[in-house]
Amino acid sequence: MTRWSKQQAKAWYVDQPWLVGCNFLPSSAINQLEMFQQETYDKETIEREVGWARSLGFNSLRVYLHDLLWSHDPKRFCVRLDNFLNICNKYSIRPILVLFDDCHRPYPKTGKQPLPVIGVHNSGWKQSPGVELVHAVHSEKAGEELIRLKDFVQGVLTKFSEDQRILMWDIYNEPGQFGVGTQSLTLLKLAWEWSHEVRPSQPLTACLDGSGSDGIIELNRVNSDVITFHCYEGTKLEQVIKKHLKLNRPMICTEYMAREFGTTFEFSLPIFKKYEVGCYNWGLVAGKSQTHFGWSTIADLQKLKQEKKFLTLEDPIPEPEIWFHDIFRTDGSAFDDSEVLFIQSMIKNS
Repeated sequence: MTRWSKQQAKAWYVDQPWLVGCNFLPSSAINQLEMFQQETYDKETIEREVGWARSLGFNSLRVYLHDLLWSHDPKRFCVRLDNFLNICNKYSIRPILVLFDDCHRPYPKTGKQPLPVIGVHNSGWKQSPGVELVHAVHSEKAGEELIRLKDFVQGVLTKFSEDQRILMWDIYNEPGQFGVGTQSLTLLKLAWEWSHEVRPSQPLTACLDGSGSDGIIELNRVNSDVITFHCYEGTKLEQVIKKHLKLNRPMICTEYMAREFGTTFEFSLPIFKKYEVGCYNWGLVAGKSQTHFGWSTIADLQKLKQEKKFLTLEDPIPEPEIWFHDIFRTDGSAFDDSEVLFIQSMIKNS
């Protein structure tokens, strides 16, 4: 069995509440490696902030894994992932788990992760598996690494294939982004093959909008059990939803909410609710990832690195006047109290 039928996907979706959540990274982690590595797995912060997500009414989170976490120590990584799932389950939250990702910094490694660069959006986020390996997939020297990546995909899916604490698997986030290009298509095809060989009980997906090329988008369209997409621009949101309605499958927007681009909660949530589309904004707590700063700050990264403008553990995270993503500060106060009340009201009345 490979892709779910439309009937099977719709039957699964009918059994779900209106899926509303966020892309989650604890404020104490700069990337997915720091979130889950043994030395920096911060279950106290995770539990506190997952509780804040639940206080909004969120019933799901989207969470990134990393191939190096599995390869470094699969048994202990699974223990920490199991702990995270238990925390989510305590708050009646079922996460989407993401396997690969082509966004942001291209050279991941385990161990101590970089400090944030002051005022730069996602300055320490790491691609999985990274541009060098994605581009080497076509060559003979990639043989051992491909075995490792297959072991990651199939190992994680097999271990948790019947785990009802998990809502869904996101095979590959935005393949082809950040200069990785169309060569992601080869790894994406393999990721789909490896995933279908396991065929977990949960649905499989990879985003359409947000991916790098027509070939990548088509591959995700014909393999996804549930259609997922990204949209940060308010002027395009309803248009994108209407386009995907033609596919006649359940729809979930797994990334949205950039205040300066118009996809505020007040604008977006009524549209998602109208079309019965699940939705996950980017970010919960403004922490080391600094995603409350806009994408435009990424262009300043090299200059700031040269000036050695890094945060220390004692430095407060700076705060822009208008936040790009995120909802809460690390003390639990909200960027906008009226926004929180609106989110709670929308979900309560769904």
